[in-house]
Amino acid sequence: MASTALTRADKRLVEKDRLAVAASLLLLLFLLFSALPLSLLPDPIGNNARQFEEGVRTTVLLTLFSSAGGLMIGVALALATGSNRRWLRIPAGMLVAVLRGTPLLVQILFVYLGLPSLMPSLTLSAFASALLALTLNVGAYNGEVIRGALAAIPNGQTEAALALGLRPSQTLILVKGPQALRLAMPGLVNNLIALAKDSSLAYAIGVVELTNVGNRIASSTFLPVPILLTTAAVYFAITAMIAWVAGALEGRLSVNITRK
Repeated sequence: MASTALTRADKRLVEKDRLAVAASLLLLLFLLFSALPLSLLPDPIGNNARQFEEGVRTTVLLTLFSSAGGLMIGVALALATGSNRRWLRIPAGMLVAVLRGTPLLVQILFVYLGLPSLMPSLTLSAFASALLALTLNVGAYNGEVIRGALAAIPNGQTEAALALGLRPSQTLILVKGPQALRLAMPGLVNNLIALAKDSSLAYAIGVVELTNVGNRIASSTFLPVPILLTTAAVYFAITAMIAWVAGALEGRLSVNITRK
């Protein structure tokens, strides 16, 4: 009976996961090709639908690329800050402290304006500067989330894995990693949602993302209310898509760990 109940629960989770992923894919397509549905709305939205679509695409690309890079940087920083080697732990901890302790807008401006002054060879475009700053910033926050998740795994599991002949790298990947991923998932999702909204700060250096487009249209039409409501609705759609996919993934991880 227990096995049957688990199977039925698994089937319900699979159906829920499929619906969440399908809805998210449809929403992503809507966001990337939003000019058509937005063109059906009254002015000043309809006649500026193409500009909104350009801003939405830039925002989505900034979020996707910086989140992927931030996850890799987060794993590296988590391992470094949790290392027994001081020469690795101390610099990583200082980097995390600086990135978390300074405003993201200052970091974006520093990458775009400050780095070229210090090293002319590091002159980057506005999009690349925003992407680098967002990636480093979210990587620092992800690193703390992952470090905390790894620290929450009982030491007995590591000792048991080593006693069975697993190497430290195998223990990390096969034993601690899957459990830490489940524990870190809520924090990582929160960071990703915050990242999607923080990408709006890229407007400060001229990146044509959603907030920049909305501000330009509002300034030219003198109709800020519908523009701001549309901009807010699109950001809400982006964060809802992230939450749906993350919820499905978190449920799947819970089922896999329960089976084991």
